[in-house]
Amino acid sequence: MKTAWYKEPWAWFVFILPFTAVVAGIATFIIANTNPDTLVVGDYYKKGKAINLELGKIKQAQKLGMRFGLKLVDDQLTIRPTGIEKEFPLLNVNFYHPTLADRDFYLALTADGNGNFTHLFEPGQDVSGKWQLTISPFENHWKIQAVITLPQSDFIAITPNTAEAN
Repeated sequence: MKTAWYKEPWAWFVFILPFTAVVAGIATFIIANTNPDTLVVGDYYKKGKAINLELGKIKQAQKLGMRFGLKLVDDQLTIRPTGIEKEFPLLNVNFYHPTLADRDFYLALTADGNGNFTHLFEPGQDVSGKWQLTISPFENHWKIQAVITLPQSDFIAITPNTAEAN
């Protein structure tokens, strides 16, 4: 007695394996296109030239003797110039999260009467954790980069260091 092909278990076993491979391939294609790798740099030569320019800005900060102290207590960020006689009209401060680009933020800070640069964060804004910090003036002719961990109850030293440059 003959049975129909779709009633045979071996026929389904033979069809399931290629069908599973096709579904897995489509799923992989969708995942790869919706979450592209952001670490790959297409024009590496221009990126390398930009890195050299950035290192020049850090060396300029070293030559000028730029140093800052930073602390974050009770949602208030304070950046204090240390050992610098020059006054800055504006400081550009960038915070880069090491893994989550959507948490990155930028602050343009002006000095208060004491010469400190302060910013009060919103009560719900979470800035705790590890950050890549970049400080530069309005003219952008020097730059300081540092890796910091927030919050900080005491002032931590932020100095120009070419080893921490990206």
